[in-house]
Amino acid sequence: MLNKLAASELVLNDDGSVYHLNLLPEDIADKILLVGDPDRVPRVSKYFDTVEIKKNKREFYTHTGTLRGERITVMSTGIGTENIDIVMNELDALVNIDLKNKEFKTEHKSLDLFRMGTCGSVNPDIQVDNLLVSKNVVGLDGLMHFYSDYKFENEFSKSFLDNFPYANIKPMLYFSDCAPELLDLYKDAKYHGNTATFPGFYAPQGRQLRLKALDDQFLEKLNDLGISNFEMETSAIYGLSKLLGHKAITVNCVIANRRRGEFAADHHASEKMMIEWVLERVIK
Repeated sequence: MLNKLAASELVLNDDGSVYHLNLLPEDIADKILLVGDPDRVPRVSKYFDTVEIKKNKREFYTHTGTLRGERITVMSTGIGTENIDIVMNELDALVNIDLKNKEFKTEHKSLDLFRMGTCGSVNPDIQVDNLLVSKNVVGLDGLMHFYSDYKFENEFSKSFLDNFPYANIKPMLYFSDCAPELLDLYKDAKYHGNTATFPGFYAPQGRQLRLKALDDQFLEKLNDLGISNFEMETSAIYGLSKLLGHKAITVNCVIANRRRGEFAADHHASEKMMIEWVLERVIK
């Protein structure tokens, strides 16, 4: 790869900010909280001591300020791994590419990324309104197969692949895990588990409206393979973090147990609990 990037490879706005996030390098901190919903950004930043940056474009909203004397950023990603592909590459560009000259920097900078998201459980023993940290993750969306250098294997991935029963989906699978350096921050979470990242909300998550899903027992079979919960972003965050040299971890608020048909009585209260719990630990 050439050191100098073409204008079509790294697209910038007129003010020099990265195209989708609408951010300049000075707009972000080294610790970044990732949330899906843009409305969740102010619900997080209201806990900051100060807020110095408020920017947005499309579904990407960013607030940067300080918390207990340390600079911190919260950013919305929208839904899905395709959005995470944008977020991760543009965040990395902000810290590891000279945007003005469109050249790679000689010194690599690593970001700490903390996803706060909601999820559903496929394990009937996991209780709603509790937190689950994603240790391992399997992506069913195929994103990381578009990156030539991505390879990941551990005991969980080998076991999952050996026993995965859906031949038409199997080629899309990829795996990753959280940064062990960040896992210790959340060792007191009620649950630590293996997460599946799905490429959709309906049939991929076993829902059926007018269209029939692949298998009525899909979620149950995933649980049999060791999956605890599912959502729509973590596999791309973990996978791209490994390729780009960043550290990432996901804290999930379990708002549904699909095997028991339960949904959180007040998911806004659960979200508030998650935000406060994460912020208490991300900066001491």
